[in-house]
Amino acid sequence: METPTQTAEHIESMTEFLVSQYSDQLRDIALSSDPKLHYPLFLEFAELVDDNPHLARLVYSNPEQFLRLFDDSAVLAHKIALEHMKKFESKIGIEKRFIHVRINTSGSPLERSSDTFPSIGRVRVKHRGILLMLKGTVIRSGAVKMYEGERMFRCRKCKHMFPLFPELESINSIVKPPFCPSQRSKSCEGTNFDHVDDTVTRHDYQEIKIQENTQVLGVGVIPRSILVVLKDDLVDNVKAGDDVVVSGILTSKWSHDLKDVRCDLEPMVIANHVRRTNELKSEIDISDELIEKFKNFWSHFKDTPLKGRNAILRGICPQVVGLFTVKLAVALTLIGGVQHVDASGTKVRGESHLLLIGDPGTGKSQFLKFAAKLSNRAVITTGLGSTSAGLTVTAVKDGGEWMLEAGALVLADGGLCCIDEFDSMREHDRATIHEAMEQQSISVAKAGLVTTLSTKTIVFGATNPKGQYDPDQSLSVNTALSGPLLSRFDIVLVLLDTKNPEWDKVVSSHILAEVQMEEGRYVDDLTMIWPLPMLQRYIQFVKGNFRPVLSKEAEEIISSYYRLQRRSSTHNAARTTVRMLESLIRLAQAHARLMFRNEVMRLDAITAILCIESSMTISAIVDSMGNALHSNFSEEPDQEYAKQETLILEKLRGDDIY
Repeated sequence: METPTQTAEHIESMTEFLVSQYSDQLRDIALSSDPKLHYPLFLEFAELVDDNPHLARLVYSNPEQFLRLFDDSAVLAHKIALEHMKKFESKIGIEKRFIHVRINTSGSPLERSSDTFPSIGRVRVKHRGILLMLKGTVIRSGAVKMYEGERMFRCRKCKHMFPLFPELESINSIVKPPFCPSQRSKSCEGTNFDHVDDTVTRHDYQEIKIQENTQVLGVGVIPRSILVVLKDDLVDNVKAGDDVVVSGILTSKWSHDLKDVRCDLEPMVIANHVRRTNELKSEIDISDELIEKFKNFWSHFKDTPLKGRNAILRGICPQVVGLFTVKLAVALTLIGGVQHVDASGTKVRGESHLLLIGDPGTGKSQFLKFAAKLSNRAVITTGLGSTSAGLTVTAVKDGGEWMLEAGALVLADGGLCCIDEFDSMREHDRATIHEAMEQQSISVAKAGLVTTLSTKTIVFGATNPKGQYDPDQSLSVNTALSGPLLSRFDIVLVLLDTKNPEWDKVVSSHILAEVQMEEGRYVDDLTMIWPLPMLQRYIQFVKGNFRPVLSKEAEEIISSYYRLQRRSSTHNAARTTVRMLESLIRLAQAHARLMFRNEVMRLDAITAILCIESSMTISAIVDSMGNALHSNFSEEPDQEYAKQETLILEKLRGDDIY
């Protein structure tokens, strides 16, 4: 145990550090108007390590004591800042009682060690009592409560006053010491203590549960979760579905007392700092050298841009031969368009949705799995194993209190949700994802909890046709999916196994060659095929750096095609709604991004039309794509595109629309 002299020295060095490094934050706190609020003072652990390694070591090894000392030091530093402002700036601030130092450990040595930054499933007793970092997704957030954080007591014998803090382990109960803790030359040894009036400090308190990311786990490993306690300024900062990095102290608490259930110590983390990583979901590093590589790639294909685009598309699911249309659709869906917000605040989504309908063995699940690898955040589920609550949000009872637990669509917020065997879902379960797909939110009214959760996610579905696919019938009849649901998918591709001998020969040759092919054959040559890590970085870069605007010509072509489809929509009314026009715009923007451009040109508009054409089946105006299953990569894509463009423009002009 430290002596009062040592404690005073530590507080002095902490105060000096805060005054010298964080004077701006202290000034902002002093100028804030409400003296009763709890204020955070954000401190970089990496800076503390550079400035005072000994103090940083003490904070890491004994955070419970030293974080409390840091809070006391912050109040002292705040008073120094107040005096300085009064003396030199002629400004009068308001004195605050509650300031909490929040230590951001990103970029510090703690982030690089598995002892201080373990996965949630590897948290053990050895991590107790040190400053710990955990990364996960918030799956549950409880209500904000109030608890007693500190109370002063006075010894009856020597009148010494001392604070006592509740123990979270024993359900916030205060345990009195066996004898007086006064550290005088002559010990008091009093055993009777009185509570001092008006000395109770109360805190806001919230419990959340975080779960480790399923993408980093092996097959068959159940994702583990851990309870996290948020206090004061940290409460209500995160919601279900957020990706967070929590730094705090590992402790434990007794599980709730239930009849015929054994009481256990449940691990939990008392958070000191919570960093949301939703905005930084792309933890993929994109260097300047790589950006230069992308620019050189496109300058190489300046005269034949579609050949360059096809080199990128070949890298998507390379184990599946051909299927050019599907690979293009997957790329455009993952890249997506630009979200539009009008003057009234109404949002039009930028994310595209894709549905693959096909016979067994046409590679639908392969594309789903590969798309999940390309996305930074992905959740894969199957229709048969999914309920409406599992896809959206579940109300669960924990310790007599109802809480919301995030489902697949909420956990995939900002990423991709893959639903295989889409037709196996029950009708009322499918209806629950309508709002999530179009409005990108889920409204919940369960067990007295009424809220709205964000589901800004791409939905990628795969389904089998209902019996034998009939080309003369509409999609609704062939798939048994309702019109409102089909209209929400930007691209619906039909993959029919028509038993073509030439195609079978190509596929069998490819599969046999794949067995003998060396891995990583074209890793460095981007003009041939792109490897998976490069594709991930490219998609992430174009999504974050390009916001394409439609040119006048592209607008006219898209508008003309939409009007033509509306006139001939006798068979396919579910697909030719206003949503089709929005889909065309999104796909054209996505293609412009894929082509490394900030303007939507004629090429992008025509490609978007060709993608929609392959979705229209019986009402297609240009049957140039044929069966999506047999669409192969052309040797001269630019020349083939010129023919398709002429066909479409002639059709639009022939109908006096364009």
